[in-house]
Amino acid sequence: MAFTRVEGRKKDHAIRLYALSTCGWCRRTKELLDSQDVEYEYIHVDLCEGEERDRVRTEVKELNPRGSFPTVKIDDEVIVGYDDDRILELLGGKGES
Repeated sequence: MAFTRVEGRKKDHAIRLYALSTCGWCRRTKELLDSQDVEYEYIHVDLCEGEERDRVRTEVKELNPRGSFPTVKIDDEVIVGYDDDRILELLGGKGES
């Protein structure tokens, strides 16, 4: 899958963001992760094509049966929708949201 890696100083967690390129809440989730200087990877599901799109959508539905966005996986926890408090809690800190 064509995930884009965002380098960050903090590499304590495995973070994967499934997003849509046109979704404001997805954009806010990326901005929150960036503000925490964490390393993560993301994919814009709506920009995938063919078999790759099918694979990514299947993966999203396994994590989030509704298939809504954003879907964030931090280590073994899944967050559906924009939830800055929960993201910050899982990252182990407070910060600018």
